Amino acid sequence: MSGLRIVPTWRHGQERLYVCHTDGRNVAWYDREAARINLLSEDSREDVLHALGPFLTGPVTVGPPPVPTPAELARLTLHPDDDLAPNRPGEALHVALDRDPGPQHRLRPDPRRRALTAEQAVGEALDDLDGAGWHTLHSIPLPGGDRLHHLVIGPGGLFALHTLYARKQRVQIADPMVTLGRRDPLPLLRRVRSDAARASYALTAEVHPVLTLSGPTTITITTPLRDIRVLQDTELSGLARAGGVLKPADVEALHAMARDRHTWGRV
Repeated sequence: MSGLRIVPTWRHGQERLYVCHTDGRNVAWYDREAARINLLSEDSREDVLHALGPFLTGPVTVGPPPVPTPAELARLTLHPDDDLAPNRPGEALHVALDRDPGPQHRLRPDPRRRALTAEQAVGEALDDLDGAGWHTLHSIPLPGGDRLHHLVIGPGGLFALHTLYARKQRVQIADPMVTLGRRDPLPLLRRVRSDAARASYALTAEVHPVLTLSGPTTITITTPLRDIRVLQDTELSGLARAGGVLKPADVEALHAMARDRHTWGRV
């Protein structure tokens, strides 16, 4: 066996190294925290150890995965370029700012950086739900240049979150209009519902729309809202208290489907 390459991934600050063929198929992965190399085939042991040699920091256990979970198996069947799970909050904004940072001196802050700050705050709060049986995917690309800011899947169902930077500003909501500070109102709730509807179509499951506000001073809702939630980024832990909708196996299956880039190609 030759041509193996190492693909690092990070999740919650923990690094895992995947050993892949040049075509993206995985043959093993090294979990540094557990000090274990998981082999998918014993025949590849020597080649995998040789490829991982520069990355090993001490004694390791080598063998087949103890009990592969459905999520782990789904990850192994995906080409790294098609797996959306490693996306950072605001991944698309990171890429856009790297390509075009904009002028060095601006009279007003770059709105992309404000949006990124909001998505990072919301993403961090959502990632904290993982220990409660929830999964979060960030910055899911959609046809036409659109994207889902965040998709949350767990025992309480599926939620598509659209994040709005509102630091130290008053927010007024009159469905479907959202007014931020002194700006002109925009029909933002239509976009939030549309995102959730597209996610429902892609996953063939009900996805609930959520508008998430980052750092507002006050929120005033002047008309009753139908089928949509408005939450602050400090209130997202409340999603974990919802349950009784999906079984663990359903959560894993939907997560495996949602993390595949091809799922979103025709929505």
